[in-house]
Amino acid sequence: MSDQPLITSNEPSNCQNCDSIVEKAFEFCPHCGQKTNDDLTISVLFYNTISNYFSFDARFFKSFVPLMFRPGYLAEKFLEGKRLLYLHPAQMYLFISVVFFFIISFSTRELVQEANKMNEKVAKSEFVNNGVDASKPALDSIQMEKILSPLKDNQQIMGLKDSDIKLADSLLKTEGVMPKNVGTSWDFDKEKVDSLVAAGAEKDVIYKEMGMSDDPSFFEKRLFARMLSLVKGQGAGSIVQAFFDSIPISMFFLLPFFALILKIFYYNKGRYVFHLVFSFYYFSFIFTVFSILFAVNRFVYDIPDWIDWLIAFSTYLYFLFALIRFYKQHWFLTWVKSSLISLVFFLLVIPTAFGILLAFSFFTT
Repeated sequence: MSDQPLITSNEPSNCQNCDSIVEKAFEFCPHCGQKTNDDLTISVLFYNTISNYFSFDARFFKSFVPLMFRPGYLAEKFLEGKRLLYLHPAQMYLFISVVFFFIISFSTRELVQEANKMNEKVAKSEFVNNGVDASKPALDSIQMEKILSPLKDNQQIMGLKDSDIKLADSLLKTEGVMPKNVGTSWDFDKEKVDSLVAAGAEKDVIYKEMGMSDDPSFFEKRLFARMLSLVKGQGAGSIVQAFFDSIPISMFFLLPFFALILKIFYYNKGRYVFHLVFSFYYFSFIFTVFSILFAVNRFVYDIPDWIDWLIAFSTYLYFLFALIRFYKQHWFLTWVKSSLISLVFFLLVIPTAFGILLAFSFFTT
């Protein structure tokens, strides 16, 4: 038997959830939506979770088609007041971005592994100052001619053009003068640093040997910590991992900046939040496109590069049509504005964010 008292009088009662006054005839509270007589049962326990899940699921699939094929439609409808019919812009952006970063995480792990392997090779290699391995002499003109002679004699049979012969000759000459073992020199005595590391010396002692100042700042100390990890052959992978880990955070700064640029170009087209709604849906579209593209390329079929670039370019066309629909200006003026917005975003905002990402990934653990 329920511990909660049943409503027996005709007098209005209080909602169990929000404590608002509710008429007895009401099955649901008009203020919060909870049932007025909500006894705790197994079905009640899981009702909210299941209903919220299927509500999200239904709204997402209902929003997916207009998001992909009707540029600017969802943002337009959201501003018109249809805010429960389709998935909320921020909710859609968060959900799709999680899917996107989950998909690229497979490639991220491979990049981290490759970076660690490369770092290990560099750390263990013998560095030379002049970059030339004297043990392997350069090709002389006689050797080059011996290699080229069969190509010239059989040029017609092999279907080679004169330009192909010239290219082969150029590559051989380059091979003759290029170093066989490209070396790199550290700005400190690496052998001594390696010996200090092997001896288990204090990090500050090692940093001093590497050239750190007597009174280092926080960033200088972090810089030398990263350099030491690179010397040990352990730092490149963590830098790459930190870089990719910080991308989701950076997107929360890029998106408001993008909305601010829209506000500047459309200063008389509503409050800043209107442009933010448009930005949420547009970035959701971009993440969806590249999620599908990366997933297909990795798990299904390696799409030709020209198709990848064509799909990437289509995101600009989507942006153009979305602006035309949402802001309702002439297509030519919108085309000019969309070009300038893209230019500002790619030349100023993205490089700045990329630099911040690099600094963040390099100076954090």
